[in-house]
Amino acid sequence: MRQKTFYFVRHGESLLNSKGIRQGSDGGLSEKGKAQAQAAGQSLCHLPIDVILVSPYERTRETAAIINQSFQPPRNLEFVELLKERRNPSEIIGKSVEDPAVRRIVDTIDKAYHSDEFRFSDEENFLDLKERARKALSYLGKRREKNILVLTHGIFLRMLIAYMLYGDDLNASSYNVMSFQNGASNAGVTICQYERGWFGPPKNQRWKLISWNDHTHERGIQSHTI
Repeated sequence: MRQKTFYFVRHGESLLNSKGIRQGSDGGLSEKGKAQAQAAGQSLCHLPIDVILVSPYERTRETAAIINQSFQPPRNLEFVELLKERRNPSEIIGKSVEDPAVRRIVDTIDKAYHSDEFRFSDEENFLDLKERARKALSYLGKRREKNILVLTHGIFLRMLIAYMLYGDDLNASSYNVMSFQNGASNAGVTICQYERGWFGPPKNQRWKLISWNDHTHERGIQSHTI
C-alpha cells in the first residue's frame, strides 16, 4: 500500500480580497496576505515536502513563492491549471461584493438550491467544477511524491474536499450547503491522505480528510500588520 499526504493551502489575502472585489486571475497579495503566507511557510517548513503544486493565478503564485522561502533548500514549484479558482460570471468580476446586483448573482449561484445543470451566464457551473475536481484528484493521486503541498483557492478547495467525501454522488445542493457552512481562510491549511495499492481501500475510499482549515499559525498577524 502506498500512502501520500497532501497539504492544501488557500492563498493569502489578496488586495482585491481586502477591498471586497470579486476576482478573476489577476491581483497580488495585500500586506496582510504576505504576512499570512510567511506564517504558513514557517509552520510548514519542518515537513518533508517533496514538491509544491500551484494554481497559475497571481495570488497563488505569490503565496507559493513566499512560503517556499521558508524551505531550505527551496522546493520545486509546478504550476497546474487544474488548481485554479472557479471562473466567476463576467458580470461580477472587478465589482464590489456590496453591489446589490453582485449579491443577487452570488446568492443565486452559491447559496440557492438549484439544479446541477444551472448556469447563470458564462461562469463555471457546478458540473464544470465537479468534473475539474475529479480530474484534479485523479492527477494528484497519480503523483509519485509522498508529501505534496498544494496552493489553490477557497471555492475550488471546498469542491475538492466535497468530491473526496461524496464522489460522483455529490450534487449542487449538498455542495452549496457544505461550502456555505465550511469556510476556507486565507492561508488556511487542510490536510488529506491518499492510499492506494493491491491491498489498499476501494477506489471510492482512497481519500481521507485529516484536518480542515487550520490557521492557528496566523495568531498575531493582525496586530503585526496594522
